[in-house]
Amino acid sequence: MTPHRPPGALRRTASAAAAGALALAGALALPASPAQADTTAKGDVIANLWEWNWDSIASECTDVLGPAGYGAVQVAPPAESLKQAASYWWDVYQPYSYDLNSRFGSQAEFAAMISACHKAGVKVYTDAVVNHTAAQTGTGYNGTTITSKYDTPEWDRADYHDASDCPTSDLTIQDYSNLTQVQNCELLGLPDLRTGSDHVRTGIAGYLDSQLALGVDGFRIDAAKHIPEADLAAIESKLTNTTSGTAPYVFQEVYPGATPQPSDYYSTGDVLDFTYASRLKSAFQGNVGDLSSIGSSGILPAANAVSFVTNHDTERNGLDLSYKDGDTYKLANLFQLAYKGATPTVYASWEWTQSDQAPPNSSGFVTNTDCSGGAWYCLDRDTAVVGMVAWHNAVDTAAVSDWQTKSSSVIGFGRSGKGFFALNNGTSPATYTFTTGMADGTYTNVVDGGRTTVTVSGGSASITLPAKGAVAFYNSSYTCTVGCGDAGGGSGDTVNATFDEYASTPSGTNVYVVGSLAALGGWDPSKAVELTSSGYPVWSGEVSVPVNTSFEFKYVKKDASGKVTWESNANRSAATTTSALSLNNSWNLANADATDVTFHETATTGLGTNVYVVGSVPSLGSWNTADAIPLSSASYPTWSRLVIVPKSTAFEYKFLKKDASGNVTWESGANRSYTTGGSSGYSTNDTWK
Repeated sequence: MTPHRPPGALRRTASAAAAGALALAGALALPASPAQADTTAKGDVIANLWEWNWDSIASECTDVLGPAGYGAVQVAPPAESLKQAASYWWDVYQPYSYDLNSRFGSQAEFAAMISACHKAGVKVYTDAVVNHTAAQTGTGYNGTTITSKYDTPEWDRADYHDASDCPTSDLTIQDYSNLTQVQNCELLGLPDLRTGSDHVRTGIAGYLDSQLALGVDGFRIDAAKHIPEADLAAIESKLTNTTSGTAPYVFQEVYPGATPQPSDYYSTGDVLDFTYASRLKSAFQGNVGDLSSIGSSGILPAANAVSFVTNHDTERNGLDLSYKDGDTYKLANLFQLAYKGATPTVYASWEWTQSDQAPPNSSGFVTNTDCSGGAWYCLDRDTAVVGMVAWHNAVDTAAVSDWQTKSSSVIGFGRSGKGFFALNNGTSPATYTFTTGMADGTYTNVVDGGRTTVTVSGGSASITLPAKGAVAFYNSSYTCTVGCGDAGGGSGDTVNATFDEYASTPSGTNVYVVGSLAALGGWDPSKAVELTSSGYPVWSGEVSVPVNTSFEFKYVKKDASGKVTWESNANRSAATTTSALSLNNSWNLANADATDVTFHETATTGLGTNVYVVGSVPSLGSWNTADAIPLSSASYPTWSRLVIVPKSTAFEYKFLKKDASGNVTWESGANRSYTTGGSSGYSTNDTWK
């Protein structure tokens, strides 16, 4: 909630609403229900899909956010809220009940969205409106009727602040420099919950826990400055862990003002940095060279902050840039992703002509997002933004280096040899020579999707920057220069990477590998490399990739209709040297959870008969002979294969033979057993019995 805004007509009450084993991988361990988000191999970028409905967010996680490497998605308040004939965007900041059937979809659709995002490796953070409830009476989106604003399904009058707590005659905040008023009086007439009460704290925690139980990973606390930090700490202490076993991530809306200060809330979570957004607007509407000192310009410490270029409040009140600023707005987002600092957010919402305008809807219920229709502004999937998310993830925590201000419109800087970024905020193209700090070679420009390249020689590069445009490249964006197809090292050298993935599939479904390199499709599933099923259920393929290069990759399945299913673990990572690379993986098992066991079985066979291993864990086929792992006869009569299995796991296994007709013969005797540890390089040596 934007606290400095003066009270207006009641229908605008909430329009101030606020403004977050390199070669190993895994077994076919299907994710628990609900699926767990794991972004350890991804970045921290949050896509703020503001007021998108649940079905649209689920699709965006699957098709865009997961493949692009976003770490999390921020979604609208999921509680039932005010419903009125003429709907507005701020209706959702007037909670009617803590029921999870809302204008964005049902609780079942909400849960399905969380599961879909987790399967794509994307965490889910919800907007938590817990300072207040609705100022306006009526009927909510799930049928709840309120006739008094101090009487809701969860709360009675005693659960709200009253004249004994608030000194103003109408109980509203009239002096924003008065801490008692800011935290005990009503923000624009919204009934203020008595968060100092243990009963209220328990009720709020129960509402948040109902979301955590469905798989939510964290919360943006709306209007946090209107809740005492001690009260927030007490509420958070009552929360359960997420379904992945960690404490939920919390970031808080604390608008700058006389009191309280953003720093007062560092102990209860990160804080949204309004000053950062303000500094960006000033620089991009003036001299972008001023950004060289942004770190000392009064912004919040990066370790405590979540940054943004705009949000739903500030794009409407003119405090920050917005989509209406065109390419300047996009450039500011690219800078945010390039500059080392706070956890960045990318805001994607709808286009509007009136500040109170609701998202596209049918009787108030938000309709599906259509990024091609003009009503929605889907910045999260813009080619330049997607390229910079990959760039941001690749440079990781590397320090800013080689800052160069070429003019009031042109700047460039590196990230200690991991990547280089330059932008031109001017209205004409500009060509400059930059010191990049990068190794010599030719790189693809991720901002334009790889259509252009940059050649670094002696650490420098002559770069032509488009008007209102940028160029960025990083270590894994080498492009081929001599005879190596569509991917290679800066010197033109490549090595072969062999991908072996254990994955069972129904008939008509095939397995592909896709990743951050051009040779792996540049995360475009339509350009993914198809693997062969000749050793089914192990799918294999060989790809030429650049030498001395780090890259990320993942496996996907495509059915006969072209539908793509991504494996649920986070992006896998690998790095080449000058030698061939072998990557042994297993569907849905992350590298951190996996180890390898090489099975050796001495067995004589007739012509056309082969030996397989099958066992009790999914990566050994779960005793399904159709999914048994084929062993190699290269050292006949010893049959061998490395198989990816879970770490620190006890399992049973057995060998079998299949003849040319598919007839199965099991070895005799009891099941064999094995227990893996926490390292790698395990093996068995068995003889057919």
